[in-house]
Amino acid sequence: MPWVVFSYSLPSGGRSSPRVAAWRRLRALGAVSPKGSVHVLPAREECVEALQWLAQEVEQAKGEALLMRVERFEGLSDAQLIALFQEARNADYAALNERAADLEKSFASSRKRDLRDDAQWRDVLARLRREHGEIARIDFFNSPLGAQVAARLARIEEALAPARGEEAPVAHTTLSAYRNKQWVTRPSPHVDRLACAWLIRRFINPRAVIRYSTAPQLDEAAFDMGRGPFSHQGNLCTFEVMVKAFGLHDPALAAMAEIVHEIDLRDDRYARPEVPGIEAVLRGWMSRADADREVHGIALFEGLHAAFSPTTSQARGRRRQKRSGFRPK
Repeated sequence: MPWVVFSYSLPSGGRSSPRVAAWRRLRALGAVSPKGSVHVLPAREECVEALQWLAQEVEQAKGEALLMRVERFEGLSDAQLIALFQEARNADYAALNERAADLEKSFASSRKRDLRDDAQWRDVLARLRREHGEIARIDFFNSPLGAQVAARLARIEEALAPARGEEAPVAHTTLSAYRNKQWVTRPSPHVDRLACAWLIRRFINPRAVIRYSTAPQLDEAAFDMGRGPFSHQGNLCTFEVMVKAFGLHDPALAAMAEIVHEIDLRDDRYARPEVPGIEAVLRGWMSRADADREVHGIALFEGLHAAFSPTTSQARGRRRQKRSGFRPK
């Protein structure tokens, strides 16, 4: 298995801040140090590039940095290295799990909850969610403890969710029934309509015609228009309705649906740490034409789907670094 190895030295008489900064950066990147000052990461594109920039910063601080790619270590098997990575991530997850357990106990033991308490607990949960995402980003070898902590956070989220009525039943249909349909939705698409447009092009017809108008034609399939087969139902946004209607059982879609729901309905049903950033990106497109919004929105949701798909990290791990040099872009 290919690995990227980083070693550096900084002037001993200089300021401590560059040394502290380098140490913190390596920790944030998820590097392990099997021996001495040697730091190792899997030779994935994002890891190599991050170490390239760190090497440049070390050199700017009058230090020396060595970055190299190796296929194997003498006396240290791939399995032993992977165990070091999993041990490090297990420690991160364990610390996070302890804080999650404390949160769970605090509201479970509360005899009387009010809206202010719930808001504070949801803020804590949002921070824990963000930290879990940061650990998962450098959990290169899928520590089982990560899934356990995620399950606990999901359980807490469910317990803290505002009281909700029963979801309205969604009529099931087939993808083939809409394969050749022309689609229509309201102008100035925002998160829900953009997510639906992505879903149509991703799962139904990549060349589907989507028209933006307030007046649907008889042969068009309308979505998010208040009438037609796909619109809000109960406390479900249109994207959630379409996912359920077409029976799309996909963990990535479930995560995306929570994000779309929270941005669209703002009912604090889901504590998703991605919401503020995605919402800011969407606001940046508000002045663009509908077709431009759709193009950018489809790229955004395609990226989210890839990020949330369980196979993404495995595919990255199998992909070999093909660049010949180690210079930053």
